[in-house]
Amino acid sequence: MKIVVTGGAGFIGTNTCEDLIGNGHHVICLDNFLTGKRENVEPLLSSKRFELVEGDIRDLEICRSAVRGADLVLHLAALGSVPRSIADPVTTNDININGSLNMLVATRDEGIKRFVYAASSSTYGDSESLPKVEHVIGKPLSPYAITKYVSELYADVFAKTYDMECIGLRYFNVFGRRQDPKGAYAAVIPKFTALLLNHEGPIINGDGSFSRDFTYIDNVIQINKLALFTKNRDALNQVYNVAFGESSTLNELFDEIKANLSKYDDSINSILSIHGPKRTGDIPHSLASIEKAKRLLNYTPEYSLKDGLKKAMQWYWEHKSTLEV
Repeated sequence: MKIVVTGGAGFIGTNTCEDLIGNGHHVICLDNFLTGKRENVEPLLSSKRFELVEGDIRDLEICRSAVRGADLVLHLAALGSVPRSIADPVTTNDININGSLNMLVATRDEGIKRFVYAASSSTYGDSESLPKVEHVIGKPLSPYAITKYVSELYADVFAKTYDMECIGLRYFNVFGRRQDPKGAYAAVIPKFTALLLNHEGPIINGDGSFSRDFTYIDNVIQINKLALFTKNRDALNQVYNVAFGESSTLNELFDEIKANLSKYDDSINSILSIHGPKRTGDIPHSLASIEKAKRLLNYTPEYSLKDGLKKAMQWYWEHKSTLEV
């Protein structure tokens, strides 16, 4: 298959591109390197099955160029981070809503049926029900959450209006190899890891009792492919939780990261975390039901948080000389 992956130089995108190429598919990666990294895709450039299109999804003509002749679209490009969206809602809106609409239009006009896109667990907003099930959501708590929900609404309309096959994947706190610890908006696991490797205590927002359903990258790659290639008609035009189905508190997460890194550097074991104020827009607890994805997509996540952290911490240790915070 010839598959377009937007945001293909990002964390999830690069790992997915690498897997698709390894399974014989031809990948067109569209990325503007705003948050993706050129060095992520450099090892792929030598492959005849990989093509890099440097461009922005806010440019409709670039989107049209990228999808020309493709069979499937995996739309991962977005400006992530709740705090960043609060600091700059205009850019978040422009990329996540207008950019996604451009990709839907380009996909429709090229006659490509299947459009798989990254949704977000932030869509659950202020809903207090646990575990999170796809049809029960609350009001969004951040501009980022609004943009990801609007993308779901647009995909649903395009599926019904233009006979497209749209599948949304609500990712829950994905982590793993290549996730960048740099910058103010870095995800919690790579940030904690890089600080501990630098023998610094990370700041935990609040008292550390907030919990998340942390999801290892290989589980995400699995469901990305299941959504792209499923032949189950009942699985189409749906949104799915992408998680492991277990929650851990930030305090538990810190202890687990520290225990794994201490195997490589015993001095890390004595480093303590620092507790700071709660972060605006954060939901207290997140736990996904993955029953729908299991039933309709045959999703069977292999890696728990503990299993994934073992692999992730080994990768970060091997690449510690390149890590900064």
